[in-house]
Amino acid sequence: MARILICGDLVWAHQECEDLFKGLAEVILMNSPTRADFFENLKPGGKYNDIVGIYRHNISADHIGIYDTELLSKLPSSVKWIAHNGAGYDQIDVAACKERGIFVSNTPGAVDDATATTALYLVISSLRLFAHAEQDLRAGKWKASHRAGAAHDLTGRTLAILGLGGIGLRLAELAHAFPMRIVYHNRRPAPNAPAWCEYFSADRLDEMLAQTDVLSVHVPLKAETEGLVGETMLRKLKRGAVVVNTARGKVIDEQALIRALEEGHLGGIGLDVYPDEPAVNQRLLEFPNATLLPHMGTETCDSQKKMELRALGNLRDFLTKGKGGDLVPEYQAH
Repeated sequence: MARILICGDLVWAHQECEDLFKGLAEVILMNSPTRADFFENLKPGGKYNDIVGIYRHNISADHIGIYDTELLSKLPSSVKWIAHNGAGYDQIDVAACKERGIFVSNTPGAVDDATATTALYLVISSLRLFAHAEQDLRAGKWKASHRAGAAHDLTGRTLAILGLGGIGLRLAELAHAFPMRIVYHNRRPAPNAPAWCEYFSADRLDEMLAQTDVLSVHVPLKAETEGLVGETMLRKLKRGAVVVNTARGKVIDEQALIRALEEGHLGGIGLDVYPDEPAVNQRLLEFPNATLLPHMGTETCDSQKKMELRALGNLRDFLTKGKGGDLVPEYQAH
């Protein structure tokens, strides 16, 4: 019988995991307290030897680190599939996986609603200055420091989405109801974008930024996207614009973001992600027009169970069909 490894806790889908793999695979729980112990047990005779597939959650990095070249080189040659739980997979060296003949899947779709509603909250709070108002109330100040002239309604404002994938499209649907005007930039037009989503190609990006009231970032973290939203892009935004990020912290140049806030070029920010989580730049905490969350994007029981089931389903499909679903784009392009 095939052997698969659960690398990172299952919280919501224990019974479903048992049902999915009953009679199909032996399910082994990764319980190594250290990276060294994990490596030792991957060797012949170790408790993880001969595994063919891995369910992976980012929480496993707390004990064994990320799936970098070193870790991947220690995996037995029998491993052919890593089913990652999460939309973002920057903790996995996909290029190294491809070299070893290992396929990687993620869980797009399962995260869309929860992450998009997080982004919507950040849009609303950043425009209306709700986070600062709540801080005042908790401090017994009522709304003494609120300035209505600095707050804005969403209706009629322009929301620019940088990366109209599943999450970006779901946010567009939600924001369109106000209605907000929706514009977006991708490398190419999104085939499933509604007619009311206006596409701006790379040669018209500056034109889009100049019209933007809220820029919401939804691009994956890769070498080419690190610092993508930097000094140049931020300064092309109209004065008073808001920046929202629910993607990955390193997609934005944090120092450039802080300078734009200090100089009053940005009207506010809404962040759920940071470059060096769980550390947060203390300077961000000093801005009254900053709405800050501790990476709450998918922190709901509903979405987390959907993510667990989708990742487990991809692993099961690999075992039963020879190939799972949700291959990350690096494989789909070839």
